[in-house]
Amino acid sequence: MIKKNLEQLLSIPAVLKDPKFWTFFGTGVIVSVAYMDPGNWGTNISSGASFGYTLLWVVWASSIMAMLFQYLSGKIGIAGHSLPGLVKEKLKDKRLVFLYWLGAEIAILGTDLAEFLGIVVALNMLFNIPILYGSLIAVLDVLLFFALTSGKKFRVVEYCFMAMVGVIGIAYLYEVFITKPDLAAILAHSVTPAFNSETILLIVGIIGATVMPHAIWVHSWLSKNKMGEEENGHLDKKKALRYHLVDNISALTVAAFINAAMLIMAAAAFYNNGAAVVTMQDAYKTLTPLFGGMASLLFAIGLLSAGLSSSITATFAGQSIMDSLTDFKISPWVRRVITRLINLIPIVVAVFLGLDPLNVLVYSQVALSLLLPLPLIPLVLFSADKKIMGDLVNSKVTTYVAWLFTIVILLLNVYLLYSTFFLASRQ
Repeated sequence: MIKKNLEQLLSIPAVLKDPKFWTFFGTGVIVSVAYMDPGNWGTNISSGASFGYTLLWVVWASSIMAMLFQYLSGKIGIAGHSLPGLVKEKLKDKRLVFLYWLGAEIAILGTDLAEFLGIVVALNMLFNIPILYGSLIAVLDVLLFFALTSGKKFRVVEYCFMAMVGVIGIAYLYEVFITKPDLAAILAHSVTPAFNSETILLIVGIIGATVMPHAIWVHSWLSKNKMGEEENGHLDKKKALRYHLVDNISALTVAAFINAAMLIMAAAAFYNNGAAVVTMQDAYKTLTPLFGGMASLLFAIGLLSAGLSSSITATFAGQSIMDSLTDFKISPWVRRVITRLINLIPIVVAVFLGLDPLNVLVYSQVALSLLLPLPLIPLVLFSADKKIMGDLVNSKVTTYVAWLFTIVILLLNVYLLYSTFFLASRQ
């Protein structure tokens, strides 16, 4: 089985030369946006500004976990299923399905809150629009989604995502170049795991912002739909799986490097210069005197691109959950308006209480990490079930590694709860 997996990886150059691959390519890019959304910005910037390069290893570890989980999710879609649909089929009891749906909706709301905050904060940075008014403008991003998808081929959406990922990547390439980080420290902390009660919140936050519940749910749904497209209708499932592997690895590798660049930039720009960065706006304002106006401008443009693109991914995730777990239908843009209006509530509360959006982002990602068992456990179970997957069933090694990653995430969540409630109560 290990030999088979290695052969798949070694076949990547041949896949890239295959014209049919580029017809299939795109799903991984849509999903990868979830891994560089404003929630990632919040946790990575907080980590770099507070602890320097110390938590860089978490970015790489969580990115590797994400690649495996997204590969399994996409594989379920290629086999002809969606992960939420399988959950509904296996649970059978309507009460259990309802509870699962409720938990999934809470996870997607937490995800969408991060995207929403990212757009609001970016508008404040770029145009000095107050947070509360920016929230009202951000509600209208549903129109962008509707304009991209109404009456047009889905491929247009994929191209738009590629463009927005390019904007984020260029922004951080410039940020890392201009801040001149310590290469030796980067290499050392990339391979040196370390955590304690002070860093556990950010560690779990990075994992929650990287291994995203909604991304795991939606990947199977997108892949299933991709296989149903006319140009992929006669594609052999084994060949589609090879295409999916390359699509997944390439897109999430880019996301991993962008995530690492976020933390590296924060460490080099803020931690090494002794700059007190508590809020996202602090990061934006501090970049100008240290590295010039272009650094702060690209920072804000990148954040806006991240918020807009990841917001649309969250919409797809919500649609996949509702289509698969419920018997009622609602148009995506109506759902988007409702979600946006719900997200206004914590924003208004935060403004009136004087809370910082960066802290709200970090805590929202911790909440997402606590909800990760909802998609992860059925993901591993179903992808290892030959009755469901047929010839695409996991190898034993793949299943063992997936369970190992799942257990690690669960143990970190348990430690977070322990350090937050038990240790805090004894101090």
